[in-house]
Amino acid sequence: MLLELAAAVGLVAGLGALWRGLRAQRTGARVEGIGTSRIASLAAGEVRVTGVVEPAGVTLTSPILGLPVVYYDSRVRSGGDGETNTWQDARAVSFFVRDGGASIRVLPGGANWDLPLDIDDSSGLARPMGGLPGSEADGFDGLSILARAVDARPRRMTEACLEPGDRVTVIGRALPFGDLADPATAMSFSPIAADDPEIAADLAAARAAGTLADDPAEAWGNAAIPGFGIGLPVRSPELEAGATGPAIAAPEAAATAAATFDISPDVLVLASTDGAPLLIAGGGPAEAAERSSDAFLLGLLGAVLAIGSAIVLAFTLGPRLGA
Repeated sequence: MLLELAAAVGLVAGLGALWRGLRAQRTGARVEGIGTSRIASLAAGEVRVTGVVEPAGVTLTSPILGLPVVYYDSRVRSGGDGETNTWQDARAVSFFVRDGGASIRVLPGGANWDLPLDIDDSSGLARPMGGLPGSEADGFDGLSILARAVDARPRRMTEACLEPGDRVTVIGRALPFGDLADPATAMSFSPIAADDPEIAADLAAARAAGTLADDPAEAWGNAAIPGFGIGLPVRSPELEAGATGPAIAAPEAAATAAATFDISPDVLVLASTDGAPLLIAGGGPAEAAERSSDAFLLGLLGAVLAIGSAIVLAFTLGPRLGA
């Protein structure tokens, strides 16, 4: 019985490793199948660029390590060899890739990510929403809170991040911002799909009630004015009669905000298109290709494990099934 159980686990694990290996092989082929282009001379079309990550005015805070990032994928797993995610969150915001003196904005909506893990912790010492022990947020015991929330004590925590200053390789389509079918969706990445049934139901209800705004500025009101949240709006907000207005930001600040958040229709950006999602890989092309090669080799070992496990199952279960 134990032999059969071990063989079944080996079969599942081997097939999983093979699937990941084949997926990594496709990633590696895409990385190696196109040459690197200089951003300064970039033209519209399928391109590969390599450079340093720069924030586009906004960063996120990774839940486990507490780092300022433009992307994170954080997971808490339990269950030993048959690990399952008890909690997961992955998000990204737009950022720039700088190559020498030029840069291009990357819109991460719908992207595929290939990043090495920043942490792989099975000790229980890392604290979600609080950073690592010894950090400024060490007093926040997020691990116990999260463990109670998922009703199972975590066995393993992993997080992959893309930070400002990291080297990155991006493969995808360069196109004018005005050519995007849905700019709002392209600007950020979230595991919740835009066609999520609950979100779709909320949008349908808002349309039916006539409360769905036509544009973000109308929906957010004063909150759509850059600098409003910190008391230095770049233009005068709409206030109730008699209310004291905040100070207006200097013209230089307004110009900086416009350059950061307002994208001209003719500016080239890197974005996912139908049938051609962005691939965002950590490091240079050689590093990304090496990671894919290593994962593919593990996938081949997984295939060997799956075949061996299937043979064992056939020998152990065959007589019973024949009977």
